[in-house]
Amino acid sequence: MTTATRTTGGGSYGGLGAAAMGKRPENRRQWLVKALWSGIWLVFLSAPVVDLLEGGHGPLAQALGWTGLVAFVACYLALVFRTGRSERNGPVLLLLALLSAESGALVLFLGREWLVLFVYVAIASGAALPLRLACWTIPGASALMAGAALVVPGGRAFLVGLLVPALLGGFAMTGVRELVRTTIALREARATVAQLAANEERLRLARDLHDLLGHSLSLITLKSELAGRMLPAHPDLAARQIADIEQVSRQAMTDVREAVTGYRRPRLGSELAGARVALTAAEVRADLPADPGLDDVPEDSEAALAWALREAVTNVVRHSGAGRCTVELLRRRTVDGDPVLELSVEDNGSGGAGPHGNGLTGLAERLHRAGGTLEAGPTGHGFRLVARAPLAGPDTDPAPSAADVGSRA
Repeated sequence: MTTATRTTGGGSYGGLGAAAMGKRPENRRQWLVKALWSGIWLVFLSAPVVDLLEGGHGPLAQALGWTGLVAFVACYLALVFRTGRSERNGPVLLLLALLSAESGALVLFLGREWLVLFVYVAIASGAALPLRLACWTIPGASALMAGAALVVPGGRAFLVGLLVPALLGGFAMTGVRELVRTTIALREARATVAQLAANEERLRLARDLHDLLGHSLSLITLKSELAGRMLPAHPDLAARQIADIEQVSRQAMTDVREAVTGYRRPRLGSELAGARVALTAAEVRADLPADPGLDDVPEDSEAALAWALREAVTNVVRHSGAGRCTVELLRRRTVDGDPVLELSVEDNGSGGAGPHGNGLTGLAERLHRAGGTLEAGPTGHGFRLVARAPLAGPDTDPAPSAADVGSRA
């Protein structure tokens, strides 16, 4: 039994599910509940018990009868309590053969009252064997009971009353067994889904914090250095930079809170404004679109492109050593004719923002989830990042918008 089975399947023992076939009890309470559930059905052994007490058998016959009945019940409970999920079917078939032989011997030796033992053999077959085998062993046990009923005196009168419960009970137990196995598998699947959801949430939080804090801390560092250079000669300008630092740090705290609670959804317009501030503070000439025109852009696509812009600008400021950065927003169509919004960020730096960093890996995952793509790599004169995300629908106008040909700041 795997760890997942132990942790997720154990919950099925809260009530009647504790008596489930295909699942072994794991603590005292589960053993007790399953024993009570299984013991209810032993009441139908009252006929053999009454026969031993009042049937007029001799001492030797009574001793053999009690011994055989106790051994039968022990083997039957062993079959019901077996795990059944990973064990081989060979031992089960051997126990069923022993139960069938013992039932036949007791019927022939003590009389027709013992025919009920074959009903338990059929039920144990359905409880302990998969359907492909139980569909043979249940009719087999019923056939043995029919043969024994035809041999012992008065057995024919019991045949109809026991044959129907043996067949119905046996096949009903196969259905219960499969239902229990399906329930256990469903619980395991739920646990797996919950674990995957938790992993995805941790990954989302890691991506958000990386993108948020990388950008904000880079801007704070740049403005702090700029304020330090201005302080001796231009204290008023240094104070303005320090005020900007305070504003950026407050916004960073707000963004972190939103990211932790899952409400962070950046917008391209605000990210463009933030990119201008960051690039200007780093003394990088910013060439940005003035009017992005984002009315028909889905929220998921806009958020993914906004994250891409933030990460790209952060890499330009921190790693590239560039003197110029150009940002473009273009409406295009894919080879299949689907409309996309393309974000292009290109600088003339050293190309130090490689395509295999954690930030770009997280961006690729974000865009993939939004149905988009990411391309990033060095060019002949710098580094270029291209992110594409789908537009609202197939009827979107492919003509260039103001973002394609609009003025640049």
